[in-house]
This record gives sequence, C-alpha cells and structure tokens, in this order.
Amino acid sequence: MGRTFVGTLSGAGMRIAIVSTRWNDFIVERLVAGAKDAALRHGVDEAKIDHAIAPGAFEVPFVARKLAASGRYDAIVALGCVIRGATPHFDYVAGEAARGVASVAHDTGVPVGFGVLTVDTIEQAIERAGTKAGNKGAEAMLAAIEMVNLSRAIEEA
Repeated sequence: MGRTFVGTLSGAGMRIAIVSTRWNDFIVERLVAGAKDAALRHGVDEAKIDHAIAPGAFEVPFVARKLAASGRYDAIVALGCVIRGATPHFDYVAGEAARGVASVAHDTGVPVGFGVLTVDTIEQAIERAGTKAGNKGAEAMLAAIEMVNLSRAIEEA
C-alpha cells in the first residue's frame, strides 16, 4: 500500500478569513463565535482571523472568492443560515450558496469550510448553532484547518 495523507487540526501560523451573512444574524453570530473559538483552541492567532460580512447567503460565494483570490488566506470559512419558507426562494439561495462556495475552493485551490445552515425551521437552526447538534461554525472551521494541513501534506510529498 502506498502513502496515506492526513490533515491535522493545528492552525498554528495560519491566516483564516470568515465570511458570514448579516441575514439571520441571531443564528449566524453563534456560528461565527463557534468558528472563532475553534480556531483559537487549535492554535490560530486571533490577529490572523479576519471577518467579512455579506448581506445574505447568496452573496457569500462572491465574498469568499474575493478573499481567496487575495492570496492572503490559507483558508476561508463560509457561515450563514437559510431557513425554508413557503416559496421556492430557499431552494435557489441554498443551492447557489453551496455551489458557489464549492466552486471557490475548486477554482482557487484555497480550502473553504462550509457552514451555511440550510434548515426547515428556526428550531433546527438553533440546534446547529451550538445546542443539541453542536456548532456547525466550529465544525466548518475545523474542516478548513484540516484541509489546509492535508493540502500541505500532499504538496510536500
């Protein structure tokens, strides 16, 4: 068997940008707090965490691409919350946010942690922003840190 590449959860020396939404900020602020806490607990210097605020989830990919293209960041963490309503608006926004964020990572080579909640109810959002289901902002940050280290391990091989 050949080599196995694994990413670690050490963020020491990393510069990370968080892009979050202003929309549904009562949930998103919890995701941002969870992401920042996870970064700090895993060695990222607080001064090396920048935060950009987009109006809504549809605009997150644009901001993430600008941040990634700047060359200043090892990873981007995308955070937001889209709650299903009575119209198809949810499907368009949630789908485009996911597709757009994935394309940023693919097109730029900068890892992007995806923490945009797509939920049916406010209760589900609250559960994923730090209660029963953990904090998806923290999980997105850990995924981003791990992907930076995995990418480095592959490049150094």
